[in-house]
Amino acid sequence: MGVIVVGAGLAGLACARELDRAGVAVHVFDREPVVGGRLGSAVSAGRSADVGAGYFTANDPAFVEQVRTWLAAGVARPWTDTLMTYDRGGPPHASTGPVRFTAPGGLRALAEDLAAGLDVTLGCEVTELPRADAVVLAMPGPQALRLLTPDAAAPAGGTGDTGTGTDGVGLVVEAARLQRWSAVLAVVLTYPERSWPCFRGAFVNNHPVLDRVFDDGDRRGDHAPVLVAHTNAEFAAVHLDRPADAGPEVERATRELLGLPTPATAVHVHPWRYAQPGARPDSAEFVLGDGVALAGDAFGRPRVQTAWLSGRAAGAALAARLG
Repeated sequence: MGVIVVGAGLAGLACARELDRAGVAVHVFDREPVVGGRLGSAVSAGRSADVGAGYFTANDPAFVEQVRTWLAAGVARPWTDTLMTYDRGGPPHASTGPVRFTAPGGLRALAEDLAAGLDVTLGCEVTELPRADAVVLAMPGPQALRLLTPDAAAPAGGTGDTGTGTDGVGLVVEAARLQRWSAVLAVVLTYPERSWPCFRGAFVNNHPVLDRVFDDGDRRGDHAPVLVAHTNAEFAAVHLDRPADAGPEVERATRELLGLPTPATAVHVHPWRYAQPGARPDSAEFVLGDGVALAGDAFGRPRVQTAWLSGRAAGAALAARLG
């Protein structure tokens, strides 16, 4: 029967790519009409903008090699090593860190590159644990729990293991239940013209609404007058049921933060219920039980790199087990 991967984000596709490379039959399913997961984009005012991950970094040798492949193919590009930080009540200041990478066509292009040549079915929601030699749930823990059967949700019978574990599905259920996630609203703001100072992107500290703001025109390299604002978790949680209603408040907060002279002409709100994973108490890259694995960006930081490493490691472990 082969392996079924549920989730066509970066973790699921990296897992499928590793299995395919090892000669293991693998099929990927995703309920969305496109690959990418939280490497998502949204169209506002006729232009696509990144509304998921703001950028990605690379410091793991294996992921660095993957990034070099994307750079050579023109899928990704170096963006900046300097972002601004806005502290409430104080002037903004520049913060230098690792090189941040983006993608001219949007970060979803990374997933599209990994998906090329794989057996992927999109627009198909999986509502119960599939029958296969093994199933990989490449998704946040709360979503994975919906697919696990009542019998599988019973407490694990053994001590368990992570990364290379061989216990029953209960181990995967336990790991999924331990994950903690927070929400984010990503708001695409289209303006008549570029009227903000050069800042590329900014972290916003101690703000009642905002957490980050990105210059999407600079990020994608087309200099469009588009900003993408990410709210903090507390603000997002209050507005998850009616996210569109939060758009004007986010637009006003962004305009005040940057001192913009005119309001946005178009506002698009994209909610992410499971956007930010909490910290893990261990260093496992994935969890593997009897025929079921859980993988994704909840298994460490930085998040895009972690998703790729987690999926790849889960795929390698399954390929070794299945021969």
